[in-house]
Amino acid sequence: METSGGIARPLSNVSLAERAYRIRRNALRMGEVQGQGYIAQALDVADILAVSYFHALRYRPEDPEWVGHERFLLSIGHYAIAHYAVLIEAGVVPEEWLETYGADDSHLPMSGMAAYTPGMEISGGSLGIGLGIAVGMCLGLRRKGSDLFVYNLMSDGELGEGPTWEAAMSAGHWQLANLICLVDVNRMQADGRPDSILNSEPLPAKWEAFGWHAQRVDGNDIDAVVRAFDAARSLDEPKPRVIICDTQMAKGVPFLEAREKSHFLRVEQHEWKQALEALDAGRQP
Repeated sequence: METSGGIARPLSNVSLAERAYRIRRNALRMGEVQGQGYIAQALDVADILAVSYFHALRYRPEDPEWVGHERFLLSIGHYAIAHYAVLIEAGVVPEEWLETYGADDSHLPMSGMAAYTPGMEISGGSLGIGLGIAVGMCLGLRRKGSDLFVYNLMSDGELGEGPTWEAAMSAGHWQLANLICLVDVNRMQADGRPDSILNSEPLPAKWEAFGWHAQRVDGNDIDAVVRAFDAARSLDEPKPRVIICDTQMAKGVPFLEAREKSHFLRVEQHEWKQALEALDAGRQP
């Protein structure tokens, strides 16, 4: 057996790249059930999720309520398809649920809901709420004398929301060193590119001004993401940590990457097979 991040599992040679490939494949299979959805986001964030769940997080797949587990908050509720994909790969959610994605009474609704899905910490919907909840969780863990980390995954679109910066200011004030915020910067939101709607750059400087330790990496470079996670977890400063991840929408499926409007993808029936074939063709050995 090996223990990684508090997870006990049989010895495995499964690479993080292979994990990310499987996460993407799970997402495409769920997308095909509905014929549409937030597929591009699931594909772009798969590398970050692979590193989160198979390199950093402390959890027990068979016991999502384990008191020693680290919290992973999905602030961006419409990324639920991506979160389900990694929860399936991690063994938290049964793979057979995949076929029920978005259906009535499914445990995998199209927007993340904590009451429906094991391993889903919060319900998402209106953007900008996750970081504030993470701040409260971190303060609670501090009161308990716990060294557990809380991870909050959010999008660049959320950087236009006021509660995000109120929470960022609070985390800096309270010096929440057990908070790691992950920002998916894919430069796409419902109304277009964030820089043309409400520009939030320069991101590292802004987070640092709020008292955070900031890193910016290529979010589709697994080695770079691993280094950033390791640096954030080992930082010997009383500061919250943010990892700003630049990503490519629909990463791994070139003909979907090329689509100009990819916030909510509608994929023709015959294209699902093509998407899986394109993903398989780019699979790393």
